[in-house]
Amino acid sequence: MQRNDVIDGLRSLGFRASDEALGALLAHATKTRASPVQLFEELVKLERLVRDERNLARRTRCATLGVFKPLDRFDWSHPRSIDRSLYDELSGLAFVDQRQNVLLRGQSGVGKTTLAQNLGHAALAKGYTVRFTTLAAALGDLMKQESLPALERRLKRYTSPDLLILDEIGYLPCDGRAADLLYNIISRRHEQRSTVITTNLAFKKWGTVFPGAACVAALVDRFVQHLHVVDIDADSWRAKDSPDTDSSPAEPARLKNPKRR
Repeated sequence: MQRNDVIDGLRSLGFRASDEALGALLAHATKTRASPVQLFEELVKLERLVRDERNLARRTRCATLGVFKPLDRFDWSHPRSIDRSLYDELSGLAFVDQRQNVLLRGQSGVGKTTLAQNLGHAALAKGYTVRFTTLAAALGDLMKQESLPALERRLKRYTSPDLLILDEIGYLPCDGRAADLLYNIISRRHEQRSTVITTNLAFKKWGTVFPGAACVAALVDRFVQHLHVVDIDADSWRAKDSPDTDSSPAEPARLKNPKRR
C-alpha cells in the first residue's frame, strides 16, 4: 500500500491531522524502522495534539474573551491595595473545580476586566469551557429573544460554561426583567459552575442597578455563598495617563473577605 493510500485510510477513520503531518510521521517511521507499536504511539500522540489544538481553538472562539493584556504585563505596583496572593491562588483554578465564585471590585479603569480575562484564559488552557461578556451584552442578548423556548435555549449560553465572566455590573441601570434574568443565571449556576463578576459597587448598592427588583437580595445571597473577593484600590490607569482628568479614587467598598477554602 502506498503512503498516500495509508493517509487516505487514516483520514477515512476520522484522523484530523494534516496530510503533511501524517506523511512526515510515516516517512520518519520508515527511515528509523520504527516498530508497529512505536508507529501507533506516534500516531496517537499526533492525533491527540491536533484534537487538543482544535478543541482549544473552538472553546476560545466560544469564550469571546477579546483582546486583553497578558498577566505578565500587569503592573502590580500600580494599585495601592490588592491581594495578589489571593489572585495567584485563584489563577490555579481550584475555585472552578470547587464551583466557587470570584468578585473583582474597584473603581473604573483599575484592571478588573484584565484580571478577569486572564482567569478565563487560564481556564481555557486547562480544558474548561469559558464565556466572557459584559452584563449589558448578556442581558441585551437574552431580552431580545421572542419566545420562552428561544430564551431557554439562549440561557444555556450563560448557564452551561464551566466559567462565566460577567463584566461591568454597576455601570448601567437595568429594569426588573433584566434583574430576573441575571437571577436566573446566577441561581442555575449556584453550586454547579463558577462565576466571575467585576463591579465598581459594594453589594449593598447593587439595588441601585436594579431599582425595585425584589430578587436582588436572593441573587447576592447565592453569589456570595462560595465567594472570593479581590478588592482593588487604585487610581484609574486611563486617568493616570490623562493629566487633565480628575484621578481621585472612589472610596473603596469594604467587605470582609470570605474565608478561603
